Amino acid sequence: MGSRLLAALSMCAMALALAYALTVGVFSIYIPIELRPLAKILVTSAYNESTPLFSSMTPEIVTAVVWDYRGIDTFFEVAVFYVAIVATAALFRGIERSAPRTSVGLSTIVRTVTRIVALMIVVVGSAIILHGHLTPGGGFQGGATIAVAVALALVAYGLAKLVEHRIDYETSLKVRSLGLLGLSLSACIALIAALILNTNAYVFQNQPKTYAPIGLPYAVDGVLISGTVLLLNIFDGIAVAAGFALLLILLSQPEDVARERVLSSEGGE
Repeated sequence: MGSRLLAALSMCAMALALAYALTVGVFSIYIPIELRPLAKILVTSAYNESTPLFSSMTPEIVTAVVWDYRGIDTFFEVAVFYVAIVATAALFRGIERSAPRTSVGLSTIVRTVTRIVALMIVVVGSAIILHGHLTPGGGFQGGATIAVAVALALVAYGLAKLVEHRIDYETSLKVRSLGLLGLSLSACIALIAALILNTNAYVFQNQPKTYAPIGLPYAVDGVLISGTVLLLNIFDGIAVAAGFALLLILLSQPEDVARERVLSSEGGE
């Protein structure tokens, strides 16, 4: 008990010392009142109807930067995430298609509450995805939020129950692949249209640019969709939610079952 109290006090003291150092101490961070030149450009160009050729037409500036101004960087960051998922799935080869043992889950009260909370989580995650071009959020944040519902269901119901309702490895893999396909097509939709119309366009092009007149409309019937940004958020959210679900399903396998199936699939140690 004494050692735990000492550790807690030490952590609090360290946090206070760090906060002091970063605010008024020798490591204090200077926060300028005026916007920096790059920030001014982003603020004035992220959503500007008067200069659509130089605007992302996305009010949420972070989303505009992520999917438009530096879309290629985001693509490679997303690729790293999905390569990690593929590597994890490869480590669990031989067990992902095996039916899990029967599990009873937790009590009826816990399962009922989980059913309600999980639905609310999915709704909130979907809202984060669909409003990511308007308010803070986006595909990755919304997809990760939806994956929390799968984690809760695994704890409350058990893996066997989820497999009965087709929330399993195969389904997660198919949905993730659908999300990745949609993500790739969304990034190239302007380029594909330009090739058909024999004109110029760029990968990850949102609005029409100079010498590249192709672009998705930023509004439909008065509803702002920010061109390809909405599509990128939707498919990224689908892929992220399914990717995390796939990992959770694999990691929820009991150790003895996983070991037995891996060894049997590879012929022993």
